[in-house]
Amino acid sequence: MGRKRKNRTHLKGALPTSETGVPKSFIIKHGQVGSSLSQLVRDIRKVMEPNTASRLKERKRNKLKDFLTMAPALQVSHLLAFTLTDVAPSLRIVRLSAGPTLSFRIERYSLIKDILNTSRRARSIGMEYLSAPLLVLASFPPASPTTPPHIPLLMKTFQTMFPPLSPQTLTLSSARRVVLVSYNADRETVDFRHYLITVKPYGVSKRVRRVLEGATAKTPSTPSILDLGNEKDIADFVLRRRGDPGPDGGYESAASSTESVAGDDGDAVDLADDYVGRNNKKGQRRAVRLDEIGPRMELRLVKIVEGIPGKEGNVIYHHFVKKTKKEIAELKAEHAAKAKLKKERREEQERNVQRKKALAESGHKKAEGEDEDEAMDDDQDEEDAEVDEDEEDEFDEGSDNWDDNEEIEDSEDDADEDPESSEEEEEVKRPVKKSRTKGKR
Repeated sequence: MGRKRKNRTHLKGALPTSETGVPKSFIIKHGQVGSSLSQLVRDIRKVMEPNTASRLKERKRNKLKDFLTMAPALQVSHLLAFTLTDVAPSLRIVRLSAGPTLSFRIERYSLIKDILNTSRRARSIGMEYLSAPLLVLASFPPASPTTPPHIPLLMKTFQTMFPPLSPQTLTLSSARRVVLVSYNADRETVDFRHYLITVKPYGVSKRVRRVLEGATAKTPSTPSILDLGNEKDIADFVLRRRGDPGPDGGYESAASSTESVAGDDGDAVDLADDYVGRNNKKGQRRAVRLDEIGPRMELRLVKIVEGIPGKEGNVIYHHFVKKTKKEIAELKAEHAAKAKLKKERREEQERNVQRKKALAESGHKKAEGEDEDEAMDDDQDEEDAEVDEDEEDEFDEGSDNWDDNEEIEDSEDDADEDPESSEEEEEVKRPVKKSRTKGKR
């Protein structure tokens, strides 16, 4: 039997890519924090889903610089760092990769579990976090000459943390949550709230709605199955006057029984498209309600600084420290001098790098030239060797044609010469012995 081949269906097709222009965030805790603040970090990650690292793990040896270094490679646009100080918990929102950095003091906060425990409409959290929340900015002063300069920057920071709203491409079913950021001018604080959008039938009483939809919340006060055992008639349950416990109570009027969910006609809308939930079809009239699911924070802006941590610039705003114009000018001049010195050092470093590259290239070319010279010398030696061989061959060929008389005459001439001169020639031609020196080979 042949081996069964596995079909890798999970590798077929192109890999999913993230949307361009969507802000992404890192939400971390920095330093030693308690369990409550750690839970707040996890809750804020839920709020920022799905465009955040919800399973990011921080280690004790990790520093803030590590996250700032890795963020640009992962296309992260914002870094939210929670830390615990001697006064109160604090939050820093860093706009990557050039700043600014906003520092907040967390005056008060509540976790998701605290909000759900105190809510009358506690519900399980499910598919709501698959889409990004909608951002609502409330109570911020409009732009005017009297508006403090840090307020527009504060608004812009919260706007860039969430995806931009596009009515042309937004689907109605993806609008599941709302993040409300409101400014309290009296306390000079920013309130952060998180809501869930719920849609209910409009013009139907609560008891009729329970009969039609059924009880979905499994809580002691609201059982999962509708209990009509104590009722004589269905009308006793549907039309009983509010506050009457038993079946012998009076009935409500038709006008009072058809109260809307929100209590006002202004909260009713006609659905422009199909929405999540039972019978929420296009064109149906429904009442929209916001249920808070947490977390909740009250933030006080402390400081706004140019740049990112480790590369700070001028202080744009400080809630507790006020400086004169002269001090501000001195600080600007100091930062300008530092920036100029940094630029000069960077340029000098670039020049050194270019000079080293040029030297390396010239050395490489010189080495190649020497190799070429050596190759030319080798070729010339080979040519000379070939010429010598040819001459020797010619000499050998010519020696075969010599005349014997010439040899005899030469020998006779040599014999007639003085024997002393011959002895001197022998002494001159005698090779000189080379002296050997003892040494290590």
